[in-house]
Amino acid sequence: MRDDSRLPSAPGFWRSPLRGPWFTSVLGLVLLVGVTVLFVTGLLSYAAYNPDLASVNDKTPDKGILGFYLFAWPTNPYWLYRLNQGVHVTLGITLIPVLLAKLWSVVPRLFALPPARSLAHALERVSLLLLVGGALFEFVTGVLNVQLEYVFPGSFYPLHFYGAWVFFAAFTAHAALKTPAVVRNLRGPRKEREPVGETEPAAEPGTLVSPRPDTPTVSRRGALAFVGGGSLLLFLTTAGQSADGLLRRTALLAPRGGPDPGTGPNGFQINKTARYAGIRTAETSREAWRLVVTGRTGTVRLGRDDLLRLPLHSASLPIACVEGWSTSDQWWRGVRLLDLAALVGHDDPPDVFVESLQRRGAFRHAALRANQVADPRSLLALYVNGEELSPDHGHPARVIVPAAPGVLNTKWVARMTFGDL
Repeated sequence: MRDDSRLPSAPGFWRSPLRGPWFTSVLGLVLLVGVTVLFVTGLLSYAAYNPDLASVNDKTPDKGILGFYLFAWPTNPYWLYRLNQGVHVTLGITLIPVLLAKLWSVVPRLFALPPARSLAHALERVSLLLLVGGALFEFVTGVLNVQLEYVFPGSFYPLHFYGAWVFFAAFTAHAALKTPAVVRNLRGPRKEREPVGETEPAAEPGTLVSPRPDTPTVSRRGALAFVGGGSLLLFLTTAGQSADGLLRRTALLAPRGGPDPGTGPNGFQINKTARYAGIRTAETSREAWRLVVTGRTGTVRLGRDDLLRLPLHSASLPIACVEGWSTSDQWWRGVRLLDLAALVGHDDPPDVFVESLQRRGAFRHAALRANQVADPRSLLALYVNGEELSPDHGHPARVIVPAAPGVLNTKWVARMTFGDL
Protein backbone atom coordinates (compact mmCIF):
# COMPACT_ATOMS: atom_id res chain seq x y z
CA MET A 1 0.00 0.00 0.00
CA ARG A 2 2.80 2.42 0.79
CA ASP A 3 4.07 2.15 -2.80
CA ASP A 4 0.74 3.36 -4.20
CA SER A 5 1.56 6.89 -5.34
CA ARG A 6 -2.03 7.92 -4.64
CA LEU A 7 -1.41 7.57 -0.90
CA PRO A 8 0.47 10.17 1.18
CA SER A 9 2.57 7.35 2.70
CA ALA A 10 4.13 6.67 -0.72
CA PRO A 11 7.37 8.48 -1.67
CA GLY A 12 5.94 9.33 -5.10
CA PHE A 13 2.94 11.14 -3.64
CA TRP A 14 5.03 14.17 -2.71
CA ARG A 15 6.30 15.63 -6.00
CA SER A 16 7.63 19.07 -5.11
CA PRO A 17 11.28 19.48 -6.13
CA LEU A 18 11.79 22.11 -3.43
CA ARG A 19 11.87 19.68 -0.53
CA GLY A 20 15.32 18.66 0.56
CA PRO A 21 17.69 18.62 3.53
CA TRP A 22 19.24 22.02 2.80
CA PHE A 23 15.90 23.83 2.42
CA THR A 24 14.51 22.28 5.61
CA SER A 25 17.75 22.93 7.52
CA VAL A 26 17.73 26.65 6.72
CA LEU A 27 14.16 26.99 7.94
CA GLY A 28 14.96 24.89 11.00
CA LEU A 29 17.92 27.09 11.91
CA VAL A 30 15.76 30.23 11.74
CA LEU A 31 13.16 28.59 13.96
CA LEU A 32 15.80 27.32 16.38
CA VAL A 33 16.84 30.90 17.13
CA GLY A 34 13.39 32.47 16.82
CA VAL A 35 11.47 29.95 18.94
CA THR A 36 14.11 30.11 21.67
CA VAL A 37 13.68 33.89 21.87
CA LEU A 38 9.90 33.44 21.87
CA PHE A 39 10.07 30.98 24.75
CA VAL A 40 12.33 33.16 26.88
CA THR A 41 10.31 36.35 26.28
CA GLY A 42 7.10 34.40 26.92
CA LEU A 43 8.35 33.20 30.30
CA LEU A 44 9.45 36.73 31.17
CA SER A 45 6.03 38.05 30.20
CA TYR A 46 4.43 35.49 32.50
CA ALA A 47 6.80 36.48 35.32
CA ALA A 48 5.80 40.12 34.89
CA TYR A 49 2.34 39.23 36.17
CA ASN A 50 3.93 38.21 39.49
CA PRO A 51 1.96 34.94 39.62
CA ASP A 52 3.66 33.84 42.87
CA LEU A 53 2.60 37.02 44.66
CA ALA A 54 -1.07 36.26 45.28
CA SER A 55 -3.72 33.93 43.94
CA VAL A 56 -5.51 36.84 42.29
CA ASN A 57 -2.64 37.26 39.83
CA ASP A 58 -1.97 33.55 39.42
CA LYS A 59 -3.82 32.20 36.40
CA THR A 60 -2.06 28.81 36.64
CA PRO A 61 -2.28 27.74 40.31
CA ASP A 62 -1.27 24.14 39.51
CA LYS A 63 1.94 25.00 37.69
CA GLY A 64 4.18 23.30 40.29
CA ILE A 65 7.84 23.20 39.32
CA LEU A 66 7.11 25.03 36.07
CA GLY A 67 7.16 28.23 38.08
CA PHE A 68 10.70 27.65 39.34
CA TYR A 69 12.07 30.75 37.59
CA LEU A 70 9.57 33.33 38.85
CA PHE A 71 10.92 36.43 40.53
CA ALA A 72 9.91 39.91 41.64
CA TRP A 73 9.50 41.81 38.38
CA PRO A 74 11.71 44.95 38.33
CA THR A 75 10.56 48.49 37.68
CA ASN A 76 13.78 49.45 35.86
CA PRO A 77 14.13 50.11 33.04
CA TYR A 78 10.61 51.46 32.89
CA TRP A 79 10.18 50.27 29.27
CA LEU A 80 11.21 46.68 30.07
CA TYR A 81 7.80 45.05 29.65
CA ARG A 82 7.05 47.15 26.59
CA LEU A 83 10.21 45.89 24.91
CA ASN A 84 9.79 42.28 26.03
CA GLN A 85 6.18 41.95 24.94
CA GLY A 86 6.72 43.86 21.71
CA VAL A 87 9.52 41.45 20.76
CA HIS A 88 7.47 38.41 21.83
CA VAL A 89 4.35 39.25 19.83
CA THR A 90 6.04 40.78 16.79
CA LEU A 91 8.54 37.94 16.46
CA GLY A 92 5.81 35.33 16.86
CA ILE A 93 3.76 36.82 14.04
CA THR A 94 6.85 37.33 11.87
CA LEU A 95 7.79 33.66 12.20
CA ILE A 96 4.43 32.35 10.96
CA PRO A 97 5.50 32.02 7.28
CA VAL A 98 8.72 30.30 8.38
CA LEU A 99 6.80 27.85 10.57
CA LEU A 100 4.31 27.03 7.80
CA ALA A 101 7.11 26.54 5.28
CA LYS A 102 8.96 24.27 7.70
CA LEU A 103 5.86 22.15 8.31
CA TRP A 104 5.27 21.94 4.56
CA SER A 105 8.86 20.88 3.96
CA VAL A 106 8.68 17.91 6.36
CA VAL A 107 5.07 16.81 5.81
CA PRO A 108 6.11 13.52 4.06
CA ARG A 109 7.61 12.36 7.36
CA LEU A 110 4.29 12.67 9.11
CA PHE A 111 2.79 10.00 6.80
CA ALA A 112 5.80 7.69 6.55
CA LEU A 113 5.20 3.94 7.09
CA PRO A 114 5.89 1.97 9.15
CA PRO A 115 5.15 4.47 11.93
CA ALA A 116 8.03 3.15 14.04
CA ARG A 117 11.06 1.22 12.82
CA SER A 118 12.77 1.14 16.22
CA LEU A 119 12.40 2.53 19.73
CA ALA A 120 14.54 5.54 18.85
CA HIS A 121 12.47 6.14 15.72
CA ALA A 122 9.23 5.83 17.71
CA LEU A 123 10.45 8.41 20.23
CA GLU A 124 11.38 10.72 17.37
CA ARG A 125 7.91 10.35 15.82
CA VAL A 126 6.21 11.11 19.14
CA SER A 127 8.39 14.19 19.63
CA LEU A 128 7.54 15.25 16.07
CA LEU A 129 3.80 14.98 16.70
CA LEU A 130 4.13 16.96 19.94
CA LEU A 131 6.29 19.49 18.13
CA VAL A 132 3.85 20.04 15.26
CA GLY A 133 0.77 20.05 17.49
CA GLY A 134 2.42 22.30 20.06
CA ALA A 135 3.65 24.75 17.44
CA LEU A 136 0.24 25.07 15.82
CA PHE A 137 -1.47 25.42 19.20
CA GLU A 138 0.91 28.11 20.49
CA PHE A 139 0.92 30.18 17.33
CA VAL A 140 -2.85 29.94 16.81
CA THR A 141 -3.76 30.84 20.40
CA GLY A 142 -1.16 33.63 20.38
CA VAL A 143 -2.58 35.19 17.23
CA LEU A 144 -6.14 34.88 18.53
CA ASN A 145 -5.11 36.63 21.74
CA VAL A 146 -3.46 39.46 19.82
CA GLN A 147 -6.66 39.86 17.80
CA LEU A 148 -8.78 39.69 20.99
CA GLU A 149 -10.67 36.67 19.65
CA TYR A 150 -11.08 34.36 22.66
CA VAL A 151 -12.77 31.47 20.90
CA PHE A 152 -10.71 28.78 22.63
CA PRO A 153 -12.05 27.09 25.79
CA GLY A 154 -10.70 28.35 29.10
CA SER A 155 -8.36 31.20 29.92
CA PHE A 156 -5.60 32.16 27.51
CA TYR A 157 -2.94 32.34 30.24
CA PRO A 158 -2.88 28.70 31.43
CA LEU A 159 -3.50 27.33 27.95
CA HIS A 160 -0.62 29.28 26.46
CA PHE A 161 1.66 28.67 29.46
CA TYR A 162 1.26 24.89 29.62
CA GLY A 163 1.24 24.64 25.84
CA ALA A 164 4.54 26.53 25.71
CA TRP A 165 6.23 24.05 28.04
CA VAL A 166 4.97 21.03 26.07
CA PHE A 167 5.95 22.61 22.78
CA PHE A 168 9.39 23.72 23.93
CA ALA A 169 10.17 20.32 25.50
CA ALA A 170 9.38 18.64 22.16
CA PHE A 171 11.25 21.38 20.32
CA THR A 172 14.35 20.90 22.50
CA ALA A 173 14.30 17.12 21.99
CA HIS A 174 13.85 17.54 18.24
CA ALA A 175 16.64 20.13 18.06
CA ALA A 176 19.00 17.84 19.97
CA LEU A 177 18.28 14.99 17.55
CA LYS A 178 18.44 17.05 14.37
CA THR A 179 21.04 19.78 14.97
CA PRO A 180 24.01 17.59 13.86
CA ALA A 181 22.21 16.81 10.61
CA VAL A 182 21.31 20.48 10.12
CA VAL A 183 24.96 21.48 10.52
CA ARG A 184 26.04 18.83 8.01
CA ASN A 185 23.40 19.91 5.51
CA LEU A 186 24.31 23.58 5.76
CA ARG A 187 28.06 22.96 5.58
CA GLY A 188 27.79 20.52 2.69
CA PRO A 189 27.82 21.33 -1.05
CA ARG A 190 25.06 23.69 -2.14
CA LYS A 191 23.58 21.43 -4.78
CA GLU A 192 20.66 23.75 -5.30
CA ARG A 193 22.79 25.61 -7.84
CA GLU A 194 22.11 22.69 -10.18
CA PRO A 195 18.61 21.93 -11.51
CA VAL A 196 16.45 21.11 -8.52
CA GLY A 197 15.41 17.47 -8.33
CA GLU A 198 18.40 16.09 -10.25
CA THR A 199 21.03 16.44 -7.56
CA GLU A 200 19.65 14.24 -4.80
CA PRO A 201 19.03 10.51 -5.06
CA ALA A 202 15.69 8.80 -4.71
CA ALA A 203 14.69 8.33 -1.12
CA GLU A 204 12.87 5.93 1.13
CA PRO A 205 9.41 6.79 2.47
CA GLY A 206 9.54 9.56 5.04
CA THR A 207 12.62 11.29 3.66
CA LEU A 208 12.42 14.77 2.18
CA VAL A 209 13.48 14.25 -1.43
CA SER A 210 10.93 13.10 -3.98
CA PRO A 211 12.02 10.14 -6.14
CA ARG A 212 10.02 11.57 -9.07
CA PRO A 213 10.01 15.36 -8.62
CA ASP A 214 7.96 17.66 -10.81
CA THR A 215 9.68 20.16 -13.05
CA PRO A 216 10.85 23.06 -10.87
CA THR A 217 9.30 26.48 -11.37
CA VAL A 218 11.35 28.22 -8.68
CA SER A 219 14.65 27.53 -6.97
CA ARG A 220 14.94 26.75 -3.30
CA ARG A 221 16.56 30.12 -2.79
CA GLY A 222 13.61 31.72 -4.53
CA ALA A 223 11.26 29.85 -2.20
CA LEU A 224 13.23 31.07 0.81
CA ALA A 225 13.01 34.61 -0.53
CA PHE A 226 9.23 34.21 -0.82
CA VAL A 227 9.00 33.00 2.78
CA GLY A 228 11.25 35.82 3.94
CA GLY A 229 9.13 38.34 2.04
CA GLY A 230 6.00 37.08 3.81
CA SER A 231 7.72 37.43 7.17
CA LEU A 232 8.89 40.94 6.30
CA LEU A 233 5.36 41.95 5.29
CA LEU A 234 3.95 40.68 8.59
CA PHE A 235 6.69 42.47 10.49
CA LEU A 236 6.03 45.79 8.78
CA THR A 237 2.27 45.55 9.36
CA THR A 238 2.56 44.52 13.03
CA ALA A 239 5.67 45.96 14.69
CA GLY A 240 4.34 49.52 14.73
CA GLN A 241 1.77 48.72 17.42
CA SER A 242 4.58 48.75 19.99
CA ALA A 243 6.33 51.80 18.54
CA ASP A 244 5.65 55.52 18.38
CA GLY A 245 4.95 58.09 15.73
CA LEU A 246 4.50 57.20 12.08
CA LEU A 247 5.50 53.56 12.64
CA ARG A 248 2.22 52.95 14.47
CA ARG A 249 0.29 53.81 11.32
CA THR A 250 1.90 50.88 9.50
CA ALA A 251 0.53 48.32 11.99
CA LEU A 252 -2.46 47.53 9.81
CA LEU A 253 -2.85 43.96 11.09
CA ALA A 254 -2.82 44.90 14.78
CA PRO A 255 -6.00 45.86 16.68
CA ARG A 256 -4.15 48.73 18.37
CA GLY A 257 -2.25 49.82 15.28
CA GLY A 258 -3.04 52.72 13.01
CA PRO A 259 -3.52 56.30 14.21
CA ASP A 260 -4.35 57.20 17.80
CA PRO A 261 -8.05 56.69 18.60
CA GLY A 262 -8.61 60.34 19.45
CA THR A 263 -7.07 63.74 19.94
CA GLY A 264 -6.07 65.70 23.00
CA PRO A 265 -4.40 64.57 26.24
CA ASN A 266 -6.52 61.40 26.53
CA GLY A 267 -6.25 60.49 22.86
CA PHE A 268 -4.20 57.29 23.11
CA GLN A 269 -4.89 53.57 23.03
CA ILE A 270 -7.05 51.72 25.55
CA ASN A 271 -7.87 48.06 26.04
CA LYS A 272 -11.30 48.17 27.68
CA THR A 273 -13.76 51.05 27.84
CA ALA A 274 -15.67 52.26 30.88
CA ARG A 275 -18.85 51.02 29.25
CA TYR A 276 -17.44 47.53 28.77
CA ALA A 277 -16.31 47.46 32.40
CA GLY A 278 -19.76 48.49 33.61
CA ILE A 279 -18.59 51.76 35.17
CA ARG A 280 -21.49 54.08 36.06
CA THR A 281 -21.08 57.85 36.04
CA ALA A 282 -23.00 58.14 39.30
CA GLU A 283 -20.34 56.20 41.22
CA THR A 284 -17.35 58.06 39.78
CA SER A 285 -18.60 61.60 40.39
CA ARG A 286 -16.66 63.89 42.71
CA GLU A 287 -19.42 63.68 45.33
CA ALA A 288 -19.88 59.89 45.29
CA TRP A 289 -16.43 58.39 44.72
CA ARG A 290 -14.20 57.55 47.67
CA LEU A 291 -10.92 55.65 47.70
CA VAL A 292 -10.73 53.18 50.58
CA VAL A 293 -7.14 52.64 51.78
CA THR A 294 -6.44 49.95 54.38
CA GLY A 295 -3.19 49.13 56.15
CA ARG A 296 -1.42 48.55 59.46
CA THR A 297 -3.09 51.41 61.34
CA GLY A 298 -6.59 50.97 59.96
CA THR A 299 -8.68 52.35 57.10
CA VAL A 300 -9.04 55.82 55.62
CA ARG A 301 -11.53 57.03 53.02
CA LEU A 302 -10.30 59.69 50.61
CA GLY A 303 -12.32 61.73 48.17
CA ARG A 304 -10.79 63.42 45.15
CA ASP A 305 -10.32 66.68 47.04
CA ASP A 306 -8.52 64.80 49.84
CA LEU A 307 -6.12 63.26 47.32
CA LEU A 308 -5.44 66.64 45.72
CA ARG A 309 -4.36 68.01 49.10
CA LEU A 310 -1.64 65.33 49.28
CA PRO A 311 1.73 65.92 47.56
CA LEU A 312 1.34 65.26 43.82
CA HIS A 313 4.11 63.80 41.69
CA SER A 314 4.59 63.19 37.97
CA ALA A 315 6.07 60.38 35.89
CA SER A 316 6.44 59.78 32.17
CA LEU A 317 5.48 56.16 31.51
CA PRO A 318 3.98 54.02 28.72
CA ILE A 319 1.22 51.43 28.92
CA ALA A 320 2.11 48.03 27.46
CA CYS A 321 -0.30 45.11 27.08
CA VAL A 322 0.10 41.37 26.66
CA GLU A 323 -1.33 41.62 23.13
CA GLY A 324 1.89 43.40 22.12
CA TRP A 325 0.57 46.94 21.72
CA SER A 326 1.81 49.84 23.79
CA THR A 327 1.46 53.59 24.02
CA SER A 328 4.16 56.17 23.85
CA ASP A 329 5.24 57.71 27.16
CA GLN A 330 2.35 59.63 28.71
CA TRP A 331 2.78 62.26 31.42
CA TRP A 332 0.94 61.04 34.52
CA ARG A 333 0.33 63.04 37.70
CA GLY A 334 -1.05 61.82 41.01
CA VAL A 335 -0.23 60.52 44.49
CA ARG A 336 2.68 58.13 44.96
CA LEU A 337 1.71 54.63 46.11
CA LEU A 338 4.39 54.80 48.80
CA ASP A 339 2.73 57.94 50.21
CA LEU A 340 -0.63 56.17 50.37
CA ALA A 341 1.05 53.27 52.17
CA ALA A 342 2.51 55.71 54.70
CA LEU A 343 -0.99 57.10 55.38
CA VAL A 344 -1.98 53.72 56.85
CA GLY A 345 1.17 53.05 58.85
CA HIS A 346 3.64 51.53 56.38
CA ASP A 347 6.94 53.41 56.46
CA ASP A 348 8.52 50.62 54.41
CA PRO A 349 6.12 50.06 51.50
CA PRO A 350 4.62 46.54 51.47
CA ASP A 351 2.67 44.68 48.80
CA VAL A 352 -0.70 46.11 47.82
CA PHE A 353 -3.96 44.57 46.65
CA VAL A 354 -5.85 46.91 44.29
CA GLU A 355 -9.57 46.59 43.56
CA SER A 356 -11.49 48.29 40.79
CA LEU A 357 -15.07 49.44 40.32
CA GLN A 358 -15.07 47.21 37.23
CA ARG A 359 -17.82 44.61 37.42
CA ARG A 360 -16.84 42.13 34.74
CA GLY A 361 -13.83 40.85 32.86
CA ALA A 362 -10.43 39.59 33.99
CA PHE A 363 -8.10 41.55 36.29
CA ARG A 364 -10.77 43.45 38.20
CA HIS A 365 -8.26 43.06 41.03
CA ALA A 366 -4.47 43.09 40.90
CA ALA A 367 -1.58 42.60 43.31
CA LEU A 368 1.66 44.59 43.19
CA ARG A 369 4.90 43.70 44.92
CA ALA A 370 6.60 45.89 47.50
CA ASN A 371 9.36 46.89 45.06
CA GLN A 372 6.70 48.23 42.70
CA VAL A 373 4.96 50.17 45.47
CA ALA A 374 8.31 51.61 46.62
CA ASP A 375 9.22 53.02 43.20
CA PRO A 376 8.62 56.81 43.35
CA ARG A 377 7.22 56.70 39.81
CA SER A 378 4.40 54.34 40.86
CA LEU A 379 1.32 56.55 41.14
CA LEU A 380 -2.35 56.59 41.78
CA ALA A 381 -2.81 58.83 38.76
CA LEU A 382 -5.47 61.53 38.67
CA TYR A 383 -4.26 63.34 35.55
CA VAL A 384 -2.66 62.42 32.25
CA ASN A 385 -0.87 64.89 29.98
CA GLY A 386 -2.15 67.81 32.08
CA GLU A 387 -5.84 66.86 31.99
CA GLU A 388 -8.13 64.79 34.21
CA LEU A 389 -8.34 61.14 33.24
CA SER A 390 -11.16 60.38 30.85
CA PRO A 391 -13.66 57.65 31.84
CA ASP A 392 -12.03 55.18 29.43
CA HIS A 393 -8.59 55.85 30.90
CA GLY A 394 -9.73 55.19 34.46
CA HIS A 395 -11.39 58.31 35.88
CA PRO A 396 -11.41 59.15 38.73
CA ALA A 397 -8.11 57.36 39.52
CA ARG A 398 -5.93 54.61 38.14
CA VAL A 399 -2.67 52.92 39.02
CA ILE A 400 0.39 53.43 36.82
CA VAL A 401 3.57 51.47 37.57
CA PRO A 402 6.83 51.44 35.57
CA ALA A 403 7.51 48.25 33.58
CA ALA A 404 4.26 46.58 34.68
CA PRO A 405 1.86 44.87 32.24
CA GLY A 406 -1.08 47.06 31.35
CA VAL A 407 -3.66 44.94 33.18
CA LEU A 408 -1.82 45.54 36.47
CA ASN A 409 -2.23 49.30 36.01
CA THR A 410 -5.74 49.03 37.43
CA LYS A 411 -8.32 51.58 36.27
CA TRP A 412 -11.31 52.97 38.21
CA VAL A 413 -9.60 52.19 41.54
CA ALA A 414 -11.95 51.79 44.49
CA ARG A 415 -9.90 50.13 47.24
CA MET A 416 -6.23 49.57 48.10
CA THR A 417 -5.13 47.17 50.82
CA PHE A 418 -1.48 47.41 51.90
CA GLY A 419 0.27 44.50 53.61
CA ASP A 420 2.09 41.26 52.94
CA LEU A 421 0.22 39.10 50.41
